[in-house]
Amino acid sequence: MSEGKEINSATMTPNKDILSPGLPVSCPPSQFHSPSFSRSPLLYAENAETPKSKSPGTSRISLTPKLLSPLATPLRKALRLTKFDPQDAWLLITESRNALILPIAFTYLGWAWGLISLTITFMWQLYTLWILIQLHESTETGKRYSRYLQLSLVAFGDRLGKLLALFRIFYLSAGTCVALIIVGGSTLKVFIQIVCNSTCSAKPLTTVEWYLVFTCAAVVLSQLPNLNSIAGVSLVGAITAVGYCTLIWAVSVVAGRLPAVSYDPVTDNTEIKRISDVLNALGIIAFAFRGHNLTLEIQATVPSSERHPSKVPMWKGVQVAYGIIAMCLFPLAIGGYWAYGQMIPADNGILSALYVYHSQDVSRSVLGLIILLVTINALSSFQIYGMPVFDGIESLYTSRKNKPCPWWLRAIFRIFFGLSCFFVAVATPFLGSLAGLLGGITLPATLAYPCFMWVKIKKPKQYSGMWWLNWGLGTLGVALSGMVSAAGFYVVIETGIRVSFFHPQ
Repeated sequence: MSEGKEINSATMTPNKDILSPGLPVSCPPSQFHSPSFSRSPLLYAENAETPKSKSPGTSRISLTPKLLSPLATPLRKALRLTKFDPQDAWLLITESRNALILPIAFTYLGWAWGLISLTITFMWQLYTLWILIQLHESTETGKRYSRYLQLSLVAFGDRLGKLLALFRIFYLSAGTCVALIIVGGSTLKVFIQIVCNSTCSAKPLTTVEWYLVFTCAAVVLSQLPNLNSIAGVSLVGAITAVGYCTLIWAVSVVAGRLPAVSYDPVTDNTEIKRISDVLNALGIIAFAFRGHNLTLEIQATVPSSERHPSKVPMWKGVQVAYGIIAMCLFPLAIGGYWAYGQMIPADNGILSALYVYHSQDVSRSVLGLIILLVTINALSSFQIYGMPVFDGIESLYTSRKNKPCPWWLRAIFRIFFGLSCFFVAVATPFLGSLAGLLGGITLPATLAYPCFMWVKIKKPKQYSGMWWLNWGLGTLGVALSGMVSAAGFYVVIETGIRVSFFHPQ
């Protein structure tokens, strides 16, 4: 076909008899605004019969629009874009990690088991990430599953898919935002203390008030409507994450080990407390590798055709990204535990240790820079992890009202979400304990469900290597989730009774 030709689309299952080999897997014109392609239209050649569109004037589109993706230039001529279900354009996703506490896990696991657990979890979640990337596009139907929930519905059916995935997706997103408010508010307080030192005469804000300041800033920034509109915010978050991780472990290692530092695992008098602490440590490690619920949305921003499927550049990008993540997480966990051992505070982990033990011998400008980078990262990460909740709320509105969500109602939804997260952050300001519970409850979405999805969708030969691997990992993930969640809940209750709920320090 020449580039001047156009193609039509309809949202139905493709007929393979009329699809030419050169035609791509479906991509919508809303790609400028959308990282999520949730429905697959039927591609037709011009001489093929085309169903009538419900929206005149929207069924035919230019073949070579201006794509915003960096991959657009070499692929523009190869792609022929089609129109999606109009409702997808109304949703923010279709219009378009917390490493600081890792050393806390080592205080309960020790050197050997800490390194083993961190390495195994890293490789495990990288494998399940590969699974999601492979399942993003269906070569049989031409669909691109641009939300984790959609893939769960396809694999497990409507009722079971929602039961398994919906709660954990929302819990992970909301729980992460709560943790980010705790981190962001606490670091804002410390940053002002470092900057002002003893020169400020004004009465300092309380921790709760700093939580509120951070929440207000996050809510204002969350008014950006979709993932593409916060691409710059996400880039800033990635740069600041690499920056503060590197600075924290480097400064801690250069400053040297604390006197009389011990690396013996922390133990308690009771057997139940010892077991719950170990399981909670595993939950902290699992929490550091959250985020699989956003993988499909990100992959949906990558153009795709039959000759150039999105899984190829996506997997290459993931390998590079996780190489950088490994260079941040492993030195931070190892260097932090080496420098502070059992003396790492449970609140904000290595960041608090750096400030408590080295505020007098490390330059205030260096400390201030680290704290500022952490705050900026928390602020930008809030937008990314809040998106699935925003999308879920607005998708419920658009499906019931059959029209786009107005800007003022969108703002109300996001303000309500931010204030709800603020309330939970004030109620349970124990980051180390909360992270273990979050990691346990959301662990299946990262480590277990993708394995079951592979078995259900790809249907590997029974008792083959892939069949045993995925059933084994999936079953182990679910079992770990139950034990870690119970331990995390116990630790949160025990910490809350001892430290007091609704009492941020």
